[in-house]
Amino acid sequence: MACGLNLNLSLNLDFNLSLTIRMSHFFGVLKNRNFFFLWVGQIISQLGDRLGQMALIGFVYLKAPGSTLEIAKVLSFTILPVFLIGPIAGVYVDRWDRRKTMFICDLLRSLLVLTIPLFLFYKQNFGWVYLIIFLTFSVGRFFVPAKLSIIPEVVRKEELLVANSLVNITGMIAAVLGFGVSGLVVEWLGARSGFFLDSFGFLISGTFIFLIANKPRASMNITKVGREIVEVIRKSVFEEIKEGVVYFITQKEIRFTAWIIFILWSALGAVYVVMIVFVQNTLHSATKDLGLLIMFLGAGLLFGSVIYGHLGHRLSQYKTIFASLIVSGIMLVIFAEIIYRYPNFLIAASLAFILGLLISPIIIASNTIIHNASANHMMGKIFSSLEIVMHLGFLIFMFISSSLAEHFSNQAILITVGYIVIIVGLVGFALNRKLAWLD
Repeated sequence: MACGLNLNLSLNLDFNLSLTIRMSHFFGVLKNRNFFFLWVGQIISQLGDRLGQMALIGFVYLKAPGSTLEIAKVLSFTILPVFLIGPIAGVYVDRWDRRKTMFICDLLRSLLVLTIPLFLFYKQNFGWVYLIIFLTFSVGRFFVPAKLSIIPEVVRKEELLVANSLVNITGMIAAVLGFGVSGLVVEWLGARSGFFLDSFGFLISGTFIFLIANKPRASMNITKVGREIVEVIRKSVFEEIKEGVVYFITQKEIRFTAWIIFILWSALGAVYVVMIVFVQNTLHSATKDLGLLIMFLGAGLLFGSVIYGHLGHRLSQYKTIFASLIVSGIMLVIFAEIIYRYPNFLIAASLAFILGLLISPIIIASNTIIHNASANHMMGKIFSSLEIVMHLGFLIFMFISSSLAEHFSNQAILITVGYIVIIVGLVGFALNRKLAWLD
């Protein structure tokens, strides 16, 4: 399955010519100076973020080797800001200049992470480290909606799909390179050096963000701007949160897409812990094969993003999402069945790559729908709400599947989740025929 197909010379020439033409879309949007700085900065930031995650794991291993409780505590302090800070962050992101918000967030995260290797690394008490982790990820809650909301400000509307594809590629590059490379770096240089490099990565990312030229959000007359400033001052934060929730619920495209995102992340949460144990038991490796499989999955997501970025303009976004759910569910069932019967790493890696390839269009199409359906001044609140939806689904179903794993086999749970995803995709196609507003 890992081998390529033997294509004749004519097909190769046609494909290469087509690929060259389609790549022009990516090069075109990258010629946009502001988007280029945003894109490159996030590649560096996310690579550094993965390095920080590996450094954190190495740090916990040094202090409390084999302690799942300590790892769970660390995880909880990275997720809590989503629920506690996320809704408020979205409000302020829509009030503030998004470029300055991102720059300040990167600078603060750089300084916060730096405190761990400088002052806290050799302390036995984890309390201060938990606080730093919580503060770092709380600052990140402002950064994420600002990053997602600023894209329509730096590219033209017709470039949104391509821009979202490249932003998605940023995450995929981090997934493909970050986990593998950072694991080796932390092993060779130590967890303390990993924190230093993570801090430096945030600083470099902030520098690129700083280089983005300021632009007015939209063409508005002075009188209108003045009225909006007065209105923002008059409103309280909680009024804006209420406004964001009402907007989120009443906009049917946003609401429908949020359900799709919730289902996707619920499925990811349901297979997360179960898949780890399944891979460990079938391939008889604690972390090596698991880490490599994540890299292959990330490679599939990367290539899927590139392919969909080229072809997505021709396809219905909702139909793409439903089709991807169906084939992703099928692939999850195939993965669980084949690896259980034939526990071979190369087969597992090939299937993980294909699974990533099939999932990626769901993410890009969903973000593009949200961008097109949302008013610009509401995007920060919308993306903050989506962050809550995603993490809530992930956490709930991660705990549900972990509990079920005490009574059922890991293979059975993976197959069940796969069939549920297939059914959701089929139901989506049925709704697509009935609801006229679906594209």
